[in-house]
Amino acid sequence: MNLTDQKILIIGAGSGIAAQLAADLTASGAKVTVAGRSTTPAVDLTDEDSIRRLASDLGEVDHIVSVAAAHANGPVSGLDRDAVHTAFDAKVIGPLLLAKHFAPHIRPGGSILLFSGVAAWRPSPGLAVMATTNAAVATLAEALAVELAPIRVNALSPGIIDSGSWDHLDKQAFFADVAAKNPARRIGHPSDVSAAAITALTNPFITGTTLHVDGGGRLA
Repeated sequence: MNLTDQKILIIGAGSGIAAQLAADLTASGAKVTVAGRSTTPAVDLTDEDSIRRLASDLGEVDHIVSVAAAHANGPVSGLDRDAVHTAFDAKVIGPLLLAKHFAPHIRPGGSILLFSGVAAWRPSPGLAVMATTNAAVATLAEALAVELAPIRVNALSPGIIDSGSWDHLDKQAFFADVAAKNPARRIGHPSDVSAAAITALTNPFITGTTLHVDGGGRLA
């Protein structure tokens, strides 16, 4: 599928992956709108009215990509209820409402791409909420693919990606450890995720599928 003049909405303006995808899609000739809580246009996935307004303002689109996330990491014993709700809003409830309000505006051949994550397949202590929301995204993509057909709906599950999210750590040591255990023997880059996302958007026979872009990390 040729992306020239395709109208694509990316939700999640603060993500390094979103920035890479927006750049690659623009280079492919697409007309890209990136929206977040502090952008113009703005959208807040915790606020259905915000989603409704964005759908009304943008009108017809070809594809929607939701990269948004909100973390509620930490031991179960210390979880904050509001943070947990926000995490589900960003990953599950918000995307469900995106589908509700944008489906009537998606042009023939269009699609929705949601972002899951490797934690769903490799849960670890302190990441119970992340594992659960990411797993829910994969199921949501399958359910929406059936209900919204012929609109295609897929999920993409990144592994450890050098997207800026790990800059608060001693990331070189962390990355070296991950790469040593990862079947691909390297860390992922935003360009890896962007390439897979474009495949999901452009292949008309992929729907109800989770694409794993984790270097085999879920198997390690």
